[in-house]
Amino acid sequence: MNDNLRPFHLAFPVNDIEETILWYTKNLFCKVGRCDLKWVDFNFFGHQISAHLSSNDNKSFSNTVDDHKVPVRHFGIILIGEQWDKLADNLKGDNIEFIIKPYTRFKGEAGEQSTMFIKDPSGNALEFKAFKNDEMIFEN
Repeated sequence: MNDNLRPFHLAFPVNDIEETILWYTKNLFCKVGRCDLKWVDFNFFGHQISAHLSSNDNKSFSNTVDDHKVPVRHFGIILIGEQWDKLADNLKGDNIEFIIKPYTRFKGEAGEQSTMFIKDPSGNALEFKAFKNDEMIFEN
């Protein structure tokens, strides 16, 4: 992996800016950056994500991966194991509904990883994962 990896930027649609700010700061511990009435930037684990007010629905289709229906349109972050465990516990404790509950995918294979999927209040799907071995993130 590249030790000089730069933060990524992702913009995504939301239905309500205030609700989005509350949800991302409370449940994912994101810090708010610049904001406007129609958009807000968050520090998402060192990366910049921008929620933009949109009147379009945020429904997405899914593909089957490891016997789970994974939303095609989603974003997330690869955490280290301890961070993933802590976040999973916090989300469970806050009774956040999971699209895919926390579990280990590809168990015993090169790409073994812990994964979980949730939705934000606007219906955007987020995936959080932690690889058993980070060297396998881009391996077949």
